[in-house]
Amino acid sequence: MAIERESLIGKGFPKLDAWDKAAGKALYIHDIVRPRMLHGAILRSDRAHARIVRIDTSKARALAGVRTVLIAADIDNVPFGHGRDNTPLKGEKVRCIRDEIAAVAADTADLAREACGLIEVEYEDLPVVTDANEAMKPGAPLIHENREDNMPFRYDYSHGDVAVGEAESDIVLEESYSLQYVTHCCLGTSGIIAEFDANDNLTVHSVTQVPFSFKRDIARIVGLLPDKVRVIQVTIGGAFGSKLDIYPYEPICVHLARASGQPVKLVFDRREEFVASPTRQPAEITLRAGARNDGTLTFRDARLVHDNGGYTSWGATTPFVMMQTFSSLYRVPHVCFECTVVYTNNPYSGSMRGYGNLQATFAVESMMDALAEKLGMDPLAFRLKNAQKPGEKTGQGLVFRTCGLEDCLETAAAGAAWSEKRGRNGNKRREQRYRRGIGMASLLHVGGGAKIYHSDGCGSILKIDDFGVVTLLTGSSEIGQGSETAIAIITAETLGVPFESVRVVNGDTELMPWDVGVHASRTTFVAGNSARRAALKAREKLLAAASDQLDRPSDSLDIYDGFVTDAQSGERIIGLDKVIRKLHFGERNDVVITTDYYEPPSVMQDKYFKGNVSPAYAFGTHVVEVEVDTWTGVVRPVKVTAAHDIGRVINRMGAEGQVHGGVAMGLGYGLSEELKVEEGRVLNPNFQDYRLMTATEMPEVEIHFIETQDSEGPFGAKGIGEAPAICPSPALANAVYDAIGIRFKRLPLTPERVLTAIKQGKATP
Repeated sequence: MAIERESLIGKGFPKLDAWDKAAGKALYIHDIVRPRMLHGAILRSDRAHARIVRIDTSKARALAGVRTVLIAADIDNVPFGHGRDNTPLKGEKVRCIRDEIAAVAADTADLAREACGLIEVEYEDLPVVTDANEAMKPGAPLIHENREDNMPFRYDYSHGDVAVGEAESDIVLEESYSLQYVTHCCLGTSGIIAEFDANDNLTVHSVTQVPFSFKRDIARIVGLLPDKVRVIQVTIGGAFGSKLDIYPYEPICVHLARASGQPVKLVFDRREEFVASPTRQPAEITLRAGARNDGTLTFRDARLVHDNGGYTSWGATTPFVMMQTFSSLYRVPHVCFECTVVYTNNPYSGSMRGYGNLQATFAVESMMDALAEKLGMDPLAFRLKNAQKPGEKTGQGLVFRTCGLEDCLETAAAGAAWSEKRGRNGNKRREQRYRRGIGMASLLHVGGGAKIYHSDGCGSILKIDDFGVVTLLTGSSEIGQGSETAIAIITAETLGVPFESVRVVNGDTELMPWDVGVHASRTTFVAGNSARRAALKAREKLLAAASDQLDRPSDSLDIYDGFVTDAQSGERIIGLDKVIRKLHFGERNDVVITTDYYEPPSVMQDKYFKGNVSPAYAFGTHVVEVEVDTWTGVVRPVKVTAAHDIGRVINRMGAEGQVHGGVAMGLGYGLSEELKVEEGRVLNPNFQDYRLMTATEMPEVEIHFIETQDSEGPFGAKGIGEAPAICPSPALANAVYDAIGIRFKRLPLTPERVLTAIKQGKATP
């Protein structure tokens, strides 16, 4: 019997880039300087909806130190975006406050901004439409005149028959939920550096999280072949989905570099980051649902309206994910989902961590509690009654090969002392100033990527040098989530070398193999599998070489901790570095380099939005305990108990960090964060008026990982990147109901909103 080895999998390792970041050595976009570099700035519209009558740039051009001034007429203004409805610069009409009118490249950033202030723009105001329901009405002012209406997208999904489900129901409830604008609040603001060489090759230093998609898109927009574009990812100071798309400032910077003949750097200041970067899309959700008296769910009928803003970015596609929660979180035989995406003169939305699932889960899990109360059931028992088990296939076609939902529910409830704390106020709710409550919510999310492109693989190139140091060139991107560290652990464990011997190289499209980019909680699953398969091939080569050199059968050998060992006893025989050096200088002259590409077993959904879109699905349950001050309306989270089906933990420290970060984001969504938009204008574009959760406000977070050992994942792992942010807000709202007996259907639960509801004795509409 082979000796058991101590595994690296599941241990806690600091991120590979932690030391450079802590020491201030990491280079962000703001730190990078290129020879002869100019600085760019953008003049944005101060109108939400207007025609551009005249633009006068003469004063800006005359300013000393200004090298280039561009308006739409100066460039090939190629449309882009999911709806091909946006352009780098706007020449005839503006559709939201953030619209780009002109751009300047100058010797300094201050000078570029000063020049923008000298540009004169004359507008003809048009009717402003900022309410999505008003924008849908016949005769509403058109945001895009080439369309017949303001509704560019509609999503219709169903399985079963909702009418049958309703007829079988003993109870039916209908509620409406309103979810607000929030934004990513990355500490590093958006930015880019564009530089052409003498052969018209473009190098871009970028904060994108999808370098190969970015390479293709930027090439098309600025009129280059993709092979003329090199994308170098700099250290990213936060993304959370905000860097998934391409935005006007990026091709604008390229056009400035081309026109000036010099490298140009364009970075946002903090106010511009709030005004001009994407948001999480607001949503109005009406949900009708039913159940039998025994607690069996019968149907869900969801009707949604999404404010698309003036242009189409990734926010318009979030219904793909939202419908999965409505269709497949718990066992529901009859489901209908309809979502209308509507143009308005508001800011446009992009991708943000959870990708629509925070909005959908808030509605579903708020309704689950309301149904349980109507039935007289404990919310935990009601959820367990309808929770899926491993091996089930949902009406939408999602296949839950592994499913730890029941374990998540029971583990989170036990850790939070659910049975002891639930309903503790009883009839004394209104006799106490400070009232405690406890609530729960669960989640379903993709855990291995989502087949939204025709291919969803990741390339890996693995090289081992003469000293046993392993270099893995991976197509995956590190955007702060710790993927490099997880991939290094997977590689080290597979090869049998120390974690410290592995280097991970990425971030440059000239060097790294192809990958589809960071989204859909895919990187550990897809890039990890690719790295593992490459490492397995390298291990096979090394064992064959060691077998030749030692004149022993390869199946009698093992590799562990950087040594070739006896497979039975674990005794060290020869260092791996010596095996490699003999390969280099032997007759065969083998160099251990191997490449691999991994395509997960998933399918693109059909025209009815059905199909197993991910090879793995993540589940989780959060129980939140709160204290409500009934005199002030302040809701204080006391404790969050989080249980996540993660497949298998690769890096415990990294996984715990993801949960802590997700809880902070989810609680902020529920309690304080709201980008206030009025008549298309952002009213709170700063950290003083936009309220993030702070360290002193964070509650105790107790974390449990449910390891379901997914057979497709690397060492059984599934993704966890987005999941922890999804269910804190509905669990929070359910806890507030337990504390004060008032259900909230609108976020965030600010002190003003809560106190008003307490005084009125009900939640405000």
